[in-house]
Amino acid sequence: MYYNVLKAKDIVDLGEEKFKREVLMEDNNNCLSVVAIKKNEIIDTHTSVCDAAVYVLDGEIELHFDAEKFRVDKGEILMFKKDNQHKVIALKDSKFFLIKI
Repeated sequence: MYYNVLKAKDIVDLGEEKFKREVLMEDNNNCLSVVAIKKNEIIDTHTSVCDAAVYVLDGEIELHFDAEKFRVDKGEILMFKKDNQHKVIALKDSKFFLIKI
């Protein structure tokens, strides 16, 4: 069994880095991570190999899918299907859960 209580906002510390990802749990393609990214930084276009959800813990990000873009603010969640190319832009210093299932 795995039990642990964490303060999600304190998991990833960027320091001088522009972007950092901390994997909390992983099993095959399933994964729970916390991602931190500084304002105006971009996570370049990539494709998820499984369905995913992004839950913003702090800040605000924008996800771009082809011609569509979605703003996701603190406390909001965006879910999307696998095989969709997308990129992430930080509108503010941000932290979010990345949940891949």
